[in-house]
Amino acid sequence: MSGCIIMSNESQLEKPTIEFPCENYHISVVADMHDGFVKILEEIVGKHCKGFGADALRVTASKNGKYQSFRFLITAESEEQLKKLHEDLKATGRVHMVL
Repeated sequence: MSGCIIMSNESQLEKPTIEFPCENYHISVVADMHDGFVKILEEIVGKHCKGFGADALRVTASKNGKYQSFRFLITAESEEQLKKLHEDLKATGRVHMVL
């Protein structure tokens, strides 16, 4: 996560927190192979992430062609933004993982 400051609280066993805004926040999505899903993904990410450039989207198909992975960078503005992005991606019914 280049450009982000990750903070952890050693007294608690919690996930590290991110200092917002966080530029160049990396997101990976694994979804079923589906014609037209790239457009759906671009619309969802564009809705939640100002300045998202689809030209930076990297799409890779699995060996068997059943799944495709998407990698892209955003500027993470808040935990709420990331949560809503995750929810909308999962709501497509085609997304298996958002990392």
